[in-house]
Amino acid sequence: MSLRGLHLHIDCASGAAGDMMLGALIDLGVPVEAVNAALDAIGAGHERLIISRVVKSGIAATDIQVDTGGELAGGGRHVHADHDHDHDHDHDHDHDHGHTHAHAPPRDHGHYHYAEIRRRIVDAALTEGTRRRALDIFDRVARAEAKLHASTFEEVAFHEVGAIDSIVDIVGTAAALDWLSPGSVTCTSVAMGHGTLRCAHGILPVPAPAALEVLREAGGVMADGGLARELCTPTGAAILAASVTSWVPSPAGRPVAVGWGAGDADLADRANVLRVVALAPVTSTSDIVIEINANLDDMSPELCAPAADAIFAAGALDVWWTPITMKKGRPALGLSALATAATRDSVISAILRETTTIGVRYAARERTVLDRELVVVTTRYGAIPIKIARDGAEIRNAAPEYEACAAAARTHAVSVKLVYAAAIAAFDASTA
Repeated sequence: MSLRGLHLHIDCASGAAGDMMLGALIDLGVPVEAVNAALDAIGAGHERLIISRVVKSGIAATDIQVDTGGELAGGGRHVHADHDHDHDHDHDHDHDHGHTHAHAPPRDHGHYHYAEIRRRIVDAALTEGTRRRALDIFDRVARAEAKLHASTFEEVAFHEVGAIDSIVDIVGTAAALDWLSPGSVTCTSVAMGHGTLRCAHGILPVPAPAALEVLREAGGVMADGGLARELCTPTGAAILAASVTSWVPSPAGRPVAVGWGAGDADLADRANVLRVVALAPVTSTSDIVIEINANLDDMSPELCAPAADAIFAAGALDVWWTPITMKKGRPALGLSALATAATRDSVISAILRETTTIGVRYAARERTVLDRELVVVTTRYGAIPIKIARDGAEIRNAAPEYEACAAAARTHAVSVKLVYAAAIAAFDASTA
């Protein structure tokens, strides 16, 4: 069964870091070629990625290391001494995950500023999904850094996530997630650890300030984890914040694949690993969802699109707007969203936060659904994923994914409808 389009559940009992997430996704079944292509596109070079199998407390996992020698193709590097770093958290610990953080004497090492990283991602020949996910992750860290240092978004100079290994982890993870195109992502909580960490400016409490701020902004759920050390890095927190659609226990589903990503340190009481599980829906034609509604007569239409994006990010299954007429003949909008019982509260919170309504209505709704899966077809415009709906063994519907068609259309300077037609033709030929 294809891994694409399935639900992902992330287990972070040992915390989270960029290398752990990328290792888990590759271990899950993401082709390394998909990651390599993104690394080549941003000038990192896929040869930097060193992938191996390790055993952590009896659990076999994929370990990611990055060759940080040299510079990214195209330049833009900035060299700093450790004592010049104006950060409130530890440096370069994505690949020192789970260690206590006592550092070597000051040394020169290269980092890339936020503006340079963003320029590379915007200009690179990445898929639209990879570009969007990578920018989202970096932007979350930038916002956290700007707030912590009383700076502005544009003035942020990255140190930890500006290092080559963190850039590779983030862009590689974005490419892996784009290849999977999960329908939804859940995580119950992420272990943060406790105690203190040592950085260039002295001793700070765990969790690291930037990791905590990233999770706070995203509404993420943290747990202590029971260890007196830093378990979740700012990069790990940002990847989770950008990827998780609902901070809830794993939903019911049939496990299709399991991926384990290794951290570097050996922990005394557990395997230092992050786990990702791909789940297929339980075969069923009916279920219960929650329909949430609100009427709005004082909201600018310009705010509707970002509001819908935020509601989807909170775990909504669908969001739609309906023109209505309210009291005194006022033209207005009806907002409706579908959510599961597990995501109802987070969806309601997003509606109350992002719209002008001061209340919502909700009720359980029965629905009948077809089983769905993604398949990928090859066209003259590249590989296009197609969502298939089945009623038992019978295919009832097949629809190309719009974002993939739009990206291919831009690349080849053709209309979206031509890419769409080519994808349907390729699918029909594959099933003939």
